[in-house]
Amino acid sequence: MQIALFTFFVLTGQSVATMLGGLYFNKGGNSKWMATLVQTAGFPLMLPLLLFYLPSKTPSKQHKIITKKPSWITLLMVYAFLGVFMVANCMLYTFGLMFLPLSTYSLICTTELVFNALFSYFLNGQKFTSFIVNSLVLLSFSSALLVFQSDSEQTANTSRNKYIIGFVCTIAACAGYGLMLSTTQLVFQKVLRSQSYKAVFDLITYQNMIASVAIVVGLFASGEWKDINGEMEGYESGKVSYIMNLVWTAVSWQVFSIGCAGLIFEVSSLFSNVIGTLGIPITPVLAIVFFHEKMNGVKVIAMLLAIWGFASYIYQQYLDELKEKAEVRTATRQDDLINI
Repeated sequence: MQIALFTFFVLTGQSVATMLGGLYFNKGGNSKWMATLVQTAGFPLMLPLLLFYLPSKTPSKQHKIITKKPSWITLLMVYAFLGVFMVANCMLYTFGLMFLPLSTYSLICTTELVFNALFSYFLNGQKFTSFIVNSLVLLSFSSALLVFQSDSEQTANTSRNKYIIGFVCTIAACAGYGLMLSTTQLVFQKVLRSQSYKAVFDLITYQNMIASVAIVVGLFASGEWKDINGEMEGYESGKVSYIMNLVWTAVSWQVFSIGCAGLIFEVSSLFSNVIGTLGIPITPVLAIVFFHEKMNGVKVIAMLLAIWGFASYIYQQYLDELKEKAEVRTATRQDDLINI
């Protein structure tokens, strides 16, 4: 039940947030720092969950031993590291949204799975099989195809130089995101060592809080805060639409963060990223419907390769599940024989 709920959060949060982020720039938004801030500023929504999952005031001695917490200094260092890492990563994603068509941006984001698989191999002991390798190769080709779009497609809304900047920034952001997911799984396993959802909610809240503070500092240090009022006045859909866009983008990214961290906690960072990849085909279709973007032959092939790559990975997950169930049945039979 929890995995299904977290999966729903990842798919809906990611799709809605990406669409609203693209709408922000299409309607006249220009602030890089504001577009980055809304990716982390929804952390106050976590406060009710933190209160709901407060631990008991008088835990048993056994419970204390099992869930021994790291020191507050260690936690502060972990949250600060992940928070600052998130700032850099969110800014890279913002440049991608600014300079790329939304459908192209979304398809490039499939490379998150490639980077996450590589980092999971080194940091989390993820095993590679032929199906996983096939998945990674297909997803890599899917993204690489987008580099070879015609100049007319690339320069419809932005210059070729900006297109290249957006492409490189998005690839870098995908690499950073893959590393962050693997690092988060490592933190759960080696540092937090907790079996409660409160550890998940703590990590999301404090990581996003630190990131938001750093982004606000950047917003004022860059001087972009002076242009916010003018940007709001010039927004094509009006002030209310501008504010609602920012609010719901923040809410959507927070929903995504809850689902993402929950899947890492329940399964693995790679599985969390695979579920995120499942939502990739949704955004290009929505971009065609609402933003009237063109889905040319290259994008169609890229999308089909991405779906094929995703299906290959899911099939490996299916095989792993069958193997695990077979091992459980075998162990159960052996126990029954011993008891007899």
